[in-house]
Amino acid sequence: MQVGPWQILIIGIVVLVLFGRGKISNLMGEVGKGITAFKKGVKDGTEEIEKEAVETAKDVTPSEKDKV
Repeated sequence: MQVGPWQILIIGIVVLVLFGRGKISNLMGEVGKGITAFKKGVKDGTEEIEKEAVETAKDVTPSEKDKV
């Protein structure tokens, strides 16, 4: 079964009637905050992993006494 544009419009109208405009806007605001928090968490996690990788990276350049 395929959902067409008319079915989506009818579903949207029913949801709007059932929940009201205020609840839907509050819900969308919360969804936006959740997405923002998720993106920030992913960014912080990536930065932390990169920081740990830099700290554990070893210097492989030969020292002065190893040069011939």
